[in-house]
Amino acid sequence: MNVRRRSAVALAAIAVVGAAAVPAVAADPSPSPSPSLPQGLFGTADPTYDGVWRQSLALLAQDSQGLTPAPSAVDWLTGQQCADGAFAPYRADPAADCTAKTPVDTNSTAAAVQALAALGGHRDAVTSAVTWLKTVQNEDGGWGYSPGGASDANSTSVVIGALTATGGDPAKVVKNGQSSYDALLTFALPCAKGDGAFAFQPDKDGKLTANADATAAGVLGALGKGLTAEAGEAAGVAECAAADSPEQAAANGAAYLADAVAKDGHLTSALAGSEDQPDYGNTADAVLALAAQGGAERAAKPLAWLEKNAGDWAKQSGPAGYAQLILAARAAGADPADFGGTDLVAALNATGPNPEKQDTEADKKPAAESNSPFGTWWYVGVFAVVGVGIGFLITNRKRQP
Repeated sequence: MNVRRRSAVALAAIAVVGAAAVPAVAADPSPSPSPSLPQGLFGTADPTYDGVWRQSLALLAQDSQGLTPAPSAVDWLTGQQCADGAFAPYRADPAADCTAKTPVDTNSTAAAVQALAALGGHRDAVTSAVTWLKTVQNEDGGWGYSPGGASDANSTSVVIGALTATGGDPAKVVKNGQSSYDALLTFALPCAKGDGAFAFQPDKDGKLTANADATAAGVLGALGKGLTAEAGEAAGVAECAAADSPEQAAANGAAYLADAVAKDGHLTSALAGSEDQPDYGNTADAVLALAAQGGAERAAKPLAWLEKNAGDWAKQSGPAGYAQLILAARAAGADPADFGGTDLVAALNATGPNPEKQDTEADKKPAAESNSPFGTWWYVGVFAVVGVGIGFLITNRKRQP
């Protein structure tokens, strides 16, 4: 996976994030954490730049498969939150107060919101995080990776996912008369210049350049969907048209992605000083975006490529990689427990605390509750909320188109 959300500094760092998924049995003992890592954290790699991101994806992936994450895993995530509601990528000493130097960011915070909203029972944490996100909205209506940083398509999209995950309307989250969607559409390239793609953000000369990762993120954001987006209604490939609405911008972006994967089934990453290579993370993002915009069949080709080729990548990437594949497979109608011969769910579970249980059909949360923002305690009743959604874009790596 690519961990989305780029910022000049975080991009290189976030490139480490992957995804992991694994089905676990409550009776099995949880794997022992590394002595240098805290109890409850998924993965053994240095969490400095992606701890909250990969933890959030792992919890979302488990929840999407009907699993109840281990309390220690959830507690680790909630323990990372600052008093003002924000999250940093990782705080080694969560007992210490956050300060002005704590590197809080919109991507980590928005991902945590989506995970905690999906799990339910964390009303105060979710409310304070969303409140913080609104306080750092830019004058153009969007968000940058760091508070006060220039808005970018990826960060704006992942925040939109957090807003919808909690029952909010991104169109009504406005700053200086500009909404979240207004900001996102400024990154949509005209058809004649970019065939409907999204740019990450303008370059120093104000020029927009098509970016596949930003496009995948932008499609989800324009649809008002998040990291656990489900397949939308089947739709044919429409001609690129003026992006005068979020829906049209999403259709344009999906058409760009479909064309990009048409030949080889995957997106390509251009690395300085080396030959171009398949980009597994961004391809998973593209699967999620294509399925969300035009139905599972639209994502069939890149999904098949991932099933055949992404196993080693996911193993190397860890929990974020497994989780990203789980969410992509789910959206595109594949079985995460048998993904090209790999049980992604079991693999994810093996990277962190074992989930407590798997829901039976009788336990499954009703669809009507799936967008509930705060879980069981918010409604007098009774059902835990099924979360919202990924995919991606919380990475901070500027990718080539």
